[in-house]
Amino acid sequence: MKMLVCTDGSEHCKRALDKASKIAEGINIDEVAVIHVDEGRLDLTAYGRDGKTPTVSVLNNKSIDARIKEDQEKRERILQEALKIFEQNNIKARPIYKKGHPSTTIMRFASEEGFDVIVMGSRGLSGLKKIMLGSVSNAVVQEAKDCTVIVVK
Repeated sequence: MKMLVCTDGSEHCKRALDKASKIAEGINIDEVAVIHVDEGRLDLTAYGRDGKTPTVSVLNNKSIDARIKEDQEKRERILQEALKIFEQNNIKARPIYKKGHPSTTIMRFASEEGFDVIVMGSRGLSGLKKIMLGSVSNAVVQEAKDCTVIVVK
């Protein structure tokens, strides 16, 4: 059995990682992969003096390069923290990083690699985007044809 676990670093995803680790520990899992999908959008907003209000700023190439590096480090940190959860239970998991639309990319990867089960949190870091586009977990549940989807609240 092959298990794909989705993460974006949110609390819901951390709960899904914990649950997936317990499931994998209790049954015979041949492979566990943890996927993080980046939509490829770079947040170039700056924040005002209150630290909360976004403002438009003029950024030079150094600033943009710094933001790109910060985003890359954040993605790596998200995957490494996810892998640690499995390591604590002596389960080897491989990290997967992809760019693209989250639900489409998750489904394509799961299908291409022949995963039997997908585990994901019920909500991620989407905020307003979730209201406008629909949740990633809902889209994966609706589109999954060849595998089981477990959504952890």
